[in-house]
Amino acid sequence: MKEKLYQALEERILVLDGAMGTMLQRYEFTEADFRGERFKDFHKPVKGNNDLLSITQPHAIAEVHAKYFEAGADIVETNTFSGTTIAMADYDMEDLVYELNYESAKIAKQVAEEFTKKEPYKPRFVAGAMGPTNKTASLSPDVNDPGFRAISFDELRIAYKQQAEALLDGGADILLVETIFDTLNAKAALFAIEEVMDERNIEVPIMVSGTITDASGRTLSGQTAEAFLISISHVPIISVGFNCALGAKQLTPHLEIVAHRTPFAVSAYPNAGLPNAFGEYDETPEQMADQVKEYLDKELINIVGGCCGTTPPHIEAIANLAKQYKPRPLAQITA
Repeated sequence: MKEKLYQALEERILVLDGAMGTMLQRYEFTEADFRGERFKDFHKPVKGNNDLLSITQPHAIAEVHAKYFEAGADIVETNTFSGTTIAMADYDMEDLVYELNYESAKIAKQVAEEFTKKEPYKPRFVAGAMGPTNKTASLSPDVNDPGFRAISFDELRIAYKQQAEALLDGGADILLVETIFDTLNAKAALFAIEEVMDERNIEVPIMVSGTITDASGRTLSGQTAEAFLISISHVPIISVGFNCALGAKQLTPHLEIVAHRTPFAVSAYPNAGLPNAFGEYDETPEQMADQVKEYLDKELINIVGGCCGTTPPHIEAIANLAKQYKPRPLAQITA
């Protein structure tokens, strides 16, 4: 699949899926639904632990993946945004991390294979989603103790390594280190992935996606888009870009900075605009696609999709637009 991925990147703009959480909210799962039979007597509330649904409601996860593939996505992300022992500690479910990642990748891979079998001219890929965790290695969570760190680089590396191994075992074609608000966290994830590749003597396509948190144009840990790019460019990744936090329009200048400074493919999957007063996203598929058109007109991207608030209709509108354009020229892509 690696060779097919590189070939596809040279031929067209690849489409990533949209938001998993937005889609799962539509099922209106109760606490009992999250628990399922297996966790019915679990000692803590688990509602909101979307990763757990890969075990207790796998049909729903598969259905979401299928809807995004039907909408035109080439790549879907696994349901593993919080799939580390660090994030799962909130639910006392650290022991489930390997299983959560393995099952999530397995579900996505099965759906991808079904679509590839129906349309062999358009292979579908699975990106193992590796989120930022709920801790930061660069900043202190205590304003009274700037030197304090809630987590170390090594703790992050160990957690990410376990996640990466499980995602690959489950069938992920790509590993996606995403929504990076602290590049030191991302470096731990990338180091862990390289460890796994060395130990297994394999090469895994790696996507990296940061998040610009506000109008300052910086990540939460204070890096500009260019500094972020430089910080991760020593790793042989296939793509770099941004997701979340901003809508498509607000993301454009940051994509321009990266696109003009890297030989890697560039990815973008923004939110459906900015959230309203109720934390909801109002931007329609047509409105979002109209803003994404600027990326395409300026030849800024190779991979495009959606983050918070986006749905299959958003991805369909973006996919229909993207197929009218050629991808951003690459210096080189080698398999």
